[in-house]
Amino acid sequence: MRREVKLPLVLGALGAGGALVAQAPSLGMLAQLQRGQWVVTTDDGAPPRNICLGDPLQLVKLRHAGAAGCSRFIVEDEPGRVTIQYTCRGSGYGRTSIRRETSTLLQIESQGVAAERPFQFRAEARRTGACR
Repeated sequence: MRREVKLPLVLGALGAGGALVAQAPSLGMLAQLQRGQWVVTTDDGAPPRNICLGDPLQLVKLRHAGAAGCSRFIVEDEPGRVTIQYTCRGSGYGRTSIRRETSTLLQIESQGVAAERPFQFRAEARRTGACR
């Protein structure tokens, strides 16, 4: 016996034909950050950290700074805020939200696991000038 598939219902469930193709998020907020020397101060008692910011994604993986081969999933990509979930094979994972106050001042919240230990912190990142 032959079964009929109602094509209009299938297309309706998937959305209009153009909706099947998704665009990759641009992370425009991070791209607009000023490059240079940034100081990151966390609320977990760690000493302030100086970062010569070239790639703004450095701010996403603060607890996995040296980890290579990390994959990421963009959870939120708004004009003033991004949230990224990432996994670094063999090193752990994290979820970081970055909120831009100005192009030189950011608020960061991050949590995850690094070196087999959980972490959670809030931080402020402030641009202090050109890289030394």
